[in-house]
Amino acid sequence: MGEEFLGDRRKALEDAFFAKHNEQLKQKLREVESAQAKRDALRTASGIADEAILDQLIALNIQSETVAALSLIPLIEVAWADGRMDTQERQAILAGAQTSGLPVGSASYQLLEGWLSQRPAPALFAAWEVYVKALAATLDADAREALKADLLGRARTVADAAGGILGLGNRISRAEQDKLTALEQAFA
Repeated sequence: MGEEFLGDRRKALEDAFFAKHNEQLKQKLREVESAQAKRDALRTASGIADEAILDQLIALNIQSETVAALSLIPLIEVAWADGRMDTQERQAILAGAQTSGLPVGSASYQLLEGWLSQRPAPALFAAWEVYVKALAATLDADAREALKADLLGRARTVADAAGGILGLGNRISRAEQDKLTALEQAFA
Protein backbone atom coordinates (compact mmCIF):
# COMPACT_ATOMS: atom_id res chain seq x y z
CA MET A 1 0.00 0.00 0.00
CA GLY A 2 2.87 2.41 0.75
CA GLU A 3 4.36 1.97 -2.70
CA GLU A 4 0.99 2.49 -4.35
CA PHE A 5 0.40 5.63 -2.26
CA LEU A 6 3.86 7.02 -3.16
CA GLY A 7 3.26 6.24 -6.81
CA ASP A 8 -0.08 8.11 -6.74
CA ARG A 9 1.55 11.02 -4.90
CA ARG A 10 4.44 11.13 -7.41
CA LYS A 11 1.96 11.14 -10.28
CA ALA A 12 -0.04 13.97 -8.66
CA LEU A 13 3.13 16.04 -8.19
CA GLU A 14 4.20 15.42 -11.80
CA ASP A 15 0.74 16.41 -13.03
CA ALA A 16 0.80 19.58 -10.93
CA PHE A 17 4.29 20.47 -12.18
CA PHE A 18 3.38 19.96 -15.83
CA ALA A 19 0.05 21.75 -15.42
CA LYS A 20 1.89 24.80 -14.03
CA HIS A 21 4.54 24.57 -16.75
CA ASN A 22 1.87 24.21 -19.45
CA GLU A 23 0.00 27.23 -18.10
CA GLN A 24 3.21 29.29 -18.22
CA LEU A 25 3.77 28.20 -21.82
CA LYS A 26 0.16 29.02 -22.72
CA GLN A 27 0.51 32.47 -21.14
CA LYS A 28 3.72 33.09 -23.11
CA LEU A 29 1.94 32.01 -26.31
CA ARG A 30 -1.00 34.35 -25.56
CA GLU A 31 1.45 37.24 -25.07
CA VAL A 32 3.20 36.50 -28.38
CA GLU A 33 -0.14 36.21 -30.18
CA SER A 34 -1.35 39.46 -28.59
CA ALA A 35 1.81 41.30 -29.65
CA GLN A 36 1.43 39.94 -33.18
CA ALA A 37 -2.24 40.94 -33.28
CA LYS A 38 -1.30 44.48 -32.18
CA ARG A 39 1.41 44.59 -34.83
CA ASP A 40 -0.99 43.34 -37.52
CA ALA A 41 -3.68 45.86 -36.58
CA LEU A 42 -1.16 48.70 -36.55
CA ARG A 43 0.23 47.52 -39.89
CA THR A 44 -3.25 47.68 -41.39
CA ALA A 45 -4.07 51.10 -39.90
CA SER A 46 -0.73 52.74 -40.73
CA GLY A 47 0.32 51.04 -43.95
CA ILE A 48 3.77 50.30 -42.48
CA ALA A 49 5.13 46.80 -43.01
CA ASP A 50 8.49 47.10 -41.21
CA GLU A 51 8.29 45.04 -37.99
CA ALA A 52 10.94 47.13 -36.20
CA ILE A 53 9.04 50.36 -36.86
CA LEU A 54 5.79 48.76 -35.74
CA ASP A 55 7.47 47.56 -32.53
CA GLN A 56 8.78 51.09 -31.86
CA LEU A 57 5.29 52.53 -32.28
CA ILE A 58 3.79 49.86 -30.02
CA ALA A 59 6.44 50.60 -27.38
CA LEU A 60 5.25 54.23 -27.45
CA ASN A 61 1.67 53.04 -26.90
CA ILE A 62 0.61 53.84 -30.48
CA GLN A 63 -2.08 51.35 -31.46
CA SER A 64 -4.31 50.95 -34.47
CA GLU A 65 -6.96 52.97 -32.61
CA THR A 66 -4.50 55.82 -31.96
CA VAL A 67 -2.53 55.87 -35.22
CA ALA A 68 -4.57 58.84 -36.44
CA ALA A 69 -2.94 60.92 -33.71
CA LEU A 70 0.45 60.36 -35.38
CA SER A 71 -0.43 62.96 -38.00
CA LEU A 72 -0.67 65.54 -35.21
CA ILE A 73 2.74 64.89 -33.64
CA PRO A 74 4.41 67.58 -35.79
CA LEU A 75 1.88 70.12 -34.52
CA ILE A 76 2.51 69.02 -30.94
CA GLU A 77 6.28 69.26 -31.43
CA VAL A 78 6.07 72.79 -32.85
CA ALA A 79 3.78 73.93 -30.04
CA TRP A 80 6.09 72.54 -27.34
CA ALA A 81 9.28 73.76 -29.12
CA ASP A 82 9.63 76.75 -26.79
CA GLY A 83 8.93 74.62 -23.70
CA ARG A 84 5.29 75.61 -23.16
CA MET A 85 1.89 75.20 -24.76
CA ASP A 86 0.04 78.49 -25.40
CA THR A 87 -3.75 78.66 -25.48
CA GLN A 88 -3.65 79.77 -29.12
CA GLU A 89 -1.38 76.86 -30.04
CA ARG A 90 -3.71 74.46 -28.24
CA GLN A 91 -6.68 75.85 -30.18
CA ALA A 92 -4.78 75.58 -33.48
CA ILE A 93 -3.93 71.93 -32.73
CA LEU A 94 -7.52 71.09 -31.82
CA ALA A 95 -8.62 72.75 -35.06
CA GLY A 96 -6.05 70.59 -36.87
CA ALA A 97 -7.45 67.51 -35.15
CA GLN A 98 -10.94 68.43 -36.31
CA THR A 99 -9.66 68.99 -39.87
CA SER A 100 -8.01 65.56 -39.71
CA GLY A 101 -11.35 64.02 -38.77
CA LEU A 102 -10.26 62.97 -35.28
CA PRO A 103 -13.48 62.28 -33.37
CA VAL A 104 -13.78 63.89 -29.93
CA GLY A 105 -13.65 61.16 -27.29
CA SER A 106 -11.83 58.65 -29.52
CA ALA A 107 -8.66 56.95 -28.31
CA SER A 108 -6.62 59.16 -30.66
CA TYR A 109 -8.28 62.30 -29.31
CA GLN A 110 -7.60 61.23 -25.72
CA LEU A 111 -3.96 60.60 -26.61
CA LEU A 112 -3.81 64.07 -28.19
CA GLU A 113 -5.29 65.67 -25.07
CA GLY A 114 -2.54 64.04 -23.02
CA TRP A 115 0.10 65.51 -25.35
CA LEU A 116 -1.52 68.94 -25.03
CA SER A 117 -1.28 68.91 -21.25
CA GLN A 118 2.11 67.23 -20.88
CA ARG A 119 4.99 67.39 -23.34
CA PRO A 120 5.59 63.96 -24.88
CA ALA A 121 8.96 62.26 -24.59
CA PRO A 122 11.46 62.97 -27.41
CA ALA A 123 11.17 59.31 -28.42
CA LEU A 124 7.71 60.07 -29.78
CA PHE A 125 9.06 62.55 -32.33
CA ALA A 126 11.84 60.10 -33.23
CA ALA A 127 9.22 57.42 -33.83
CA TRP A 128 7.19 59.85 -35.94
CA GLU A 129 10.26 60.56 -38.08
CA VAL A 130 10.72 56.83 -38.68
CA TYR A 131 6.99 56.51 -39.38
CA VAL A 132 6.89 59.36 -41.89
CA LYS A 133 10.00 58.09 -43.69
CA ALA A 134 8.41 54.65 -44.03
CA LEU A 135 5.12 56.18 -45.14
CA ALA A 136 6.81 58.52 -47.63
CA ALA A 137 8.66 55.56 -49.14
CA THR A 138 5.32 54.02 -50.09
CA LEU A 139 4.06 57.18 -51.85
CA ASP A 140 4.78 58.51 -55.32
CA ALA A 141 6.51 61.92 -55.58
CA ASP A 142 3.28 63.92 -55.97
CA ALA A 143 1.58 62.28 -53.00
CA ARG A 144 4.73 62.68 -50.88
CA GLU A 145 4.89 66.42 -51.73
CA ALA A 146 1.18 66.85 -50.97
CA LEU A 147 1.60 65.14 -47.58
CA LYS A 148 4.66 67.26 -46.80
CA ALA A 149 2.93 70.52 -47.83
CA ASP A 150 -0.18 69.70 -45.78
CA LEU A 151 1.78 68.71 -42.70
CA LEU A 152 4.18 71.66 -42.83
CA GLY A 153 1.31 74.07 -43.51
CA ARG A 154 -0.59 72.89 -40.43
CA ALA A 155 2.60 72.99 -38.34
CA ARG A 156 3.32 76.57 -39.49
CA THR A 157 -0.23 77.54 -38.51
CA VAL A 158 0.48 76.31 -34.97
CA ALA A 159 3.87 78.04 -34.88
CA ASP A 160 2.27 81.28 -36.05
CA ALA A 161 -0.62 81.03 -33.57
CA ALA A 162 1.04 82.48 -30.48
CA GLY A 163 4.13 84.30 -31.71
CA GLY A 164 5.05 87.97 -31.93
CA ILE A 165 4.45 90.81 -29.54
CA LEU A 166 0.89 92.18 -29.68
CA GLY A 167 0.53 90.45 -33.03
CA LEU A 168 3.52 92.29 -34.52
CA GLY A 169 6.96 91.13 -35.59
CA ASN A 170 8.17 87.63 -36.35
CA ARG A 171 5.47 85.32 -35.06
CA ILE A 172 7.57 82.15 -35.32
CA SER A 173 10.22 81.72 -32.63
CA ARG A 174 13.69 80.36 -33.36
CA ALA A 175 12.87 77.11 -31.54
CA GLU A 176 9.70 76.69 -33.59
CA GLN A 177 11.59 77.42 -36.83
CA ASP A 178 14.18 74.79 -35.88
CA LYS A 179 11.38 72.28 -35.32
CA LEU A 180 9.78 73.18 -38.68
CA THR A 181 13.15 72.57 -40.35
CA ALA A 182 13.43 69.19 -38.63
CA LEU A 183 9.92 68.30 -39.85
CA GLU A 184 10.84 69.20 -43.40
CA GLN A 185 14.03 67.14 -43.19
CA ALA A 186 12.01 64.08 -42.15
CA PHE A 187 10.77 63.93 -45.74
CA ALA A 188 14.29 63.99 -47.26
